[in-house]
Amino acid sequence: MQPDHHNPGSIANWNDYRRLWVFVRPYTAKLTVVVGVSLAATILGLIQPYISKILIDRALLRGDMSVLLWMAGMMFAATVLGFVFNIVSSYRYVRVSAAMLFDMRLALFEHLQKLSPRFYARFRLGDLMSRLNTDMGEVQRISADTLLSIVSNTIFFFGSVGVMIWLNWRLFIVSIVFVPFCFWIFWHYQQRLTALTKVLRERGADLGSLFVESILGMRVVISLRAHQFEAERFRERNDAFVATMLKAQVASFLTGALPGTLLTAATSAVFLYGGWLIFQHQMTIGTLVAFMAYHARLLSPLQNLMTLSSGLASARVSLGRIFELFDTTPDVVEAENPVPLPPVGQSIRLENVFFSHDRSTILNDVTLEIPAGSLCVVLGPSEVGKSTLADLLVRYQDPDPGRVLMDGLDLRDVSLHDLRSQVMLVDQAPYLFNVTIAENIAYADPSATAIDIEGAGTLAGLDELIMRLPEGYATKTGERGLALSAGERQRIALARAFLRKPSVLILDEPTSALDVLTERLVTANLRELLIARESSRETRKMTIIAITHRPALADAADLVVTLEGGQVRVTAGVLKIEAGSVSPRT
Repeated sequence: MQPDHHNPGSIANWNDYRRLWVFVRPYTAKLTVVVGVSLAATILGLIQPYISKILIDRALLRGDMSVLLWMAGMMFAATVLGFVFNIVSSYRYVRVSAAMLFDMRLALFEHLQKLSPRFYARFRLGDLMSRLNTDMGEVQRISADTLLSIVSNTIFFFGSVGVMIWLNWRLFIVSIVFVPFCFWIFWHYQQRLTALTKVLRERGADLGSLFVESILGMRVVISLRAHQFEAERFRERNDAFVATMLKAQVASFLTGALPGTLLTAATSAVFLYGGWLIFQHQMTIGTLVAFMAYHARLLSPLQNLMTLSSGLASARVSLGRIFELFDTTPDVVEAENPVPLPPVGQSIRLENVFFSHDRSTILNDVTLEIPAGSLCVVLGPSEVGKSTLADLLVRYQDPDPGRVLMDGLDLRDVSLHDLRSQVMLVDQAPYLFNVTIAENIAYADPSATAIDIEGAGTLAGLDELIMRLPEGYATKTGERGLALSAGERQRIALARAFLRKPSVLILDEPTSALDVLTERLVTANLRELLIARESSRETRKMTIIAITHRPALADAADLVVTLEGGQVRVTAGVLKIEAGSVSPRT
């Protein structure tokens, strides 16, 4: 399932709150304690208006000092205890909700790591960051501020209703005469507000995507003098965002203002009818004061619940956008009972592999065997399927029909953890973190020593670069490594791979950004790496698969695989593969 970016109504589903149960369930015992403490605080709040009734009718009007002192003491105690209970319940609830939200964030983070690189190639980065930051933050805000408030306001509402009916049921009917109209008005505008909130999220994501694209492509913007064009794009998207925000603001105001006006009218009606009952000696002043206190407290939770419902509607939109990410199906799924994959010591084999993408046949009935411990070079022009072959070997994708085997095991059956431990892919566009060169290399093995890092750097041809840099391996690479050239980034990525020492090393265009001399050095070092592994005490041999459109690597290869035919067409029928095999050199 892929997220729907354009349908405002597709995410407005209250059932998304049910899906939170999987994250709530581990904390039910702690939440029960929180609700119990909140209930105690609410009961203490309900007692206080009734104390005021006794204080007026039995103490002030009768001049009874002892009752006055006793009631004043009870009022003070109830206030202090209610304050303490509210603080305890709020503190405990924030801790529990933070733990629940962490579990949810972690689950989403782990799920995103299961999605293939193709997902991130299709999905807008700005939209993804909006969901991870804005939407998840909205859910956290609602979880921390709203849900406990709903519980306490609901308890207080029904408690106030019960006491008001007990005090005078006729006056209670007068006090709620406008409530049904309030709920209808609120429901009507709340539906509109929910739809506008969804659109507002999308407009915000559009702005975020524009910022990300412009910043990442700033060199292009500057070189083409396109700042006016970018400013106009920003103005259009910002205008759309502001227009939607104003519509949402009006809907939000009407959602609260119209019901609030009617509830105020209900208060006037209670004063009129209650005063008439006092004039008729059918109600005491203390009873009216207590009733008005309950009525005011009834209106407060009612208004709060309406306001909170708007917050829940907003959070519901955010939840829907988050669960869309959860519902995105990974391209590959681990077997229910995966088989361990030991260090690869035998051949890698493709059997009758077909692969299609966007209705185009990329690989058609491919059968190929790569001996263990060999240097295999895959040649061919762009868009012929070389990177697809790499994705299949590291299992970012599965073949349509056909099998990919290592040591005789179908990759669909093996543990993904073991596969990614034994097989490493270095992309043609390597990513570097904004840390030092040494830290970027050590990302493959955090336990590596400085000697290990320098050895891997030497194999990748980094010595000349390190000598030129005043801080050497301690030099920061900049955001995404942009403080360095493309060739330097590529060498650091190669060093990271050499440090990892996997059983199978797949290099996708490993020398595309290197100069001729550095390319020859890296090619020679690849051969030396194979020889060193074969002559070491380790029993397994490293298999290196270099995928490239540059033929220089073929001179050092044990096995050359050429993908021909240029751009593959659906009607082509056959993708020709030629394999030239040479006995592994020593």
